Amino acid sequence: MSILAKIAEIENEMARTQRNKATAHHLGLLKARLAKLRRELITPKGGSGGGTGEGFDVAKTGDARIGFVGFPSVGKSTLLSNLAGVYSEVAAYEFTTLTTVPGVIRYKGAKIQLLDLPGIIEGAKDGKGRGRQVIAVARTCNLILIVLDVLKPLGHKKLIEHELEGFGIRLNKQPPNIGFKKKDKGGINFTATCAQSELDADTVKSILAEYKIHNADITLRSDSTADDLIDVVEGNRVYIPCIYVLNKIDQISIEELDIIYKVPHCVPISAHHRWNFDDLLEKMWDYLKLVRIYTKPKGQLPDYTSPVVLPDERTSVEDFCLKIHKNLIKEFKYALVWGSSVKHNPQKVGKDHVLEDEDVIQLVKK
Repeated sequence: MSILAKIAEIENEMARTQRNKATAHHLGLLKARLAKLRRELITPKGGSGGGTGEGFDVAKTGDARIGFVGFPSVGKSTLLSNLAGVYSEVAAYEFTTLTTVPGVIRYKGAKIQLLDLPGIIEGAKDGKGRGRQVIAVARTCNLILIVLDVLKPLGHKKLIEHELEGFGIRLNKQPPNIGFKKKDKGGINFTATCAQSELDADTVKSILAEYKIHNADITLRSDSTADDLIDVVEGNRVYIPCIYVLNKIDQISIEELDIIYKVPHCVPISAHHRWNFDDLLEKMWDYLKLVRIYTKPKGQLPDYTSPVVLPDERTSVEDFCLKIHKNLIKEFKYALVWGSSVKHNPQKVGKDHVLEDEDVIQLVKK
């Protein structure tokens, strides 16, 4: 029996099972089994499998990476060529783009790499089409743009989300607040700091038993579901922000456009006419959460043209030094910082000081 058949069987059983307190335990088990089978699909058994096909994974350049995901013929290539000036083959038939096409834009001083990924078809997470490689590249992006056709959006949106979820990509979510620590002995130690609506000690034990984990500390710090627990145990989930880009708005009325604007994480554009690109770029910048740091050589004015761009979660002076060169931190004595992260301008700071957007920094070596 193939993995796909097993997955289909479990999904059927889950669809047949009523959801209530009595069956929660059973459903948790099925979800864990499903997650394990999905992982086997993504990472095939056996040592060196076949090549992934040429032209897929693209070298990461620039400060951030944005992937365009969507069904064939929704205007991903048009959007890329109009944003970045890169020629990605455009035609009126489906599956025009067959490999990843990279492009780079400069926005607010940051170099952002855009990837036009081939169209996803239903069943990509089960290895249909080029889906597996497409979603593998999508996992490495800092932001995913799901490009949808305005005239047939909602069904597509659900399908693409489902495909990405099946691959361990979680869109616009935070990692679940669950502490998980494996041990050598001592059984399963289960603590919940708040009331749980779905998980209890037995369900947690049975899900962990499915993964052959019999000794662990589990701490639930928020009201979690069985899926959250499975995500934490699997440990290979990536949490990526996502923007829904609704293309081809030149084909709808103004009233419909007003409704679309109220949808969260959503930007309506027209790739062909280049409408509303500034709105899209601004939203991309918000979701990427990049921090720009300007450098100031001693006795000269700050260089405002090419900032050093750092990700939001790593913005200490030490990270700044490592971004420039790994040997810089060895010679580091102190830094002078101007900007919103300090009380005095300039202020002498050590390597643990956390910088904020558009600070100016001058490094002093030993």
